[in-house]
Amino acid sequence: MIAVIDYGRGNLGSVEKALGRLGMRAVVTQDPRVIGDARALVLPGDGAFHDAMGNLQSLGLLDPLRAALDDGRPFLGICLGYQLLFTESEEFGQGKGLDVIPGVVRRFPSGLKVPHMGWNAVRHDGDLQIFDGVPSGAHFYFVHSYYPTTADASLQVATCTYGVTFPAAVGKGPLFATQFHPEKSQRWGLRLLDNFAAFVRDRRG
Repeated sequence: MIAVIDYGRGNLGSVEKALGRLGMRAVVTQDPRVIGDARALVLPGDGAFHDAMGNLQSLGLLDPLRAALDDGRPFLGICLGYQLLFTESEEFGQGKGLDVIPGVVRRFPSGLKVPHMGWNAVRHDGDLQIFDGVPSGAHFYFVHSYYPTTADASLQVATCTYGVTFPAAVGKGPLFATQFHPEKSQRWGLRLLDNFAAFVRDRRG
């Protein structure tokens, strides 16, 4: 079972339904016990970085979330759920994230239309497992005002350029995360989710 973590941010039902169409049992939950028992986790979300971290704390979800990451269970972060994996964010002043990926979430430079909203090309070198069968340059749907930066050379990275070139997706062992919304990205987004589901099934088997 895949736990889609509900911390009061974003339309989680679309992620649950997309995984369900791919044959994966997914449940939207705020229950720490369900998260603790799940074989895999998805952390989606939209909105403010600091509010999200506060909600995870107040709902008692930080400890089971960190435990799942420490255990090496398959994990997919989406949009805000991706940004929360980084060390800190500049949004509304400096604030601490989960610090799973060393780096900072920064605001797009002045002069760019913010939020970055719409379809953009994502380029990769073929080394990210969740991009199996997805051509480099395929378009995905983005909605965000901040972007992550990292110097972690151990990450597998797919990039997008919007004024600056930033990591649009990353992979490291069982951890995957995307700045774009695969559940809103039609053909290639569904392929990416299918690849994540296949990864979960392989780990289980």
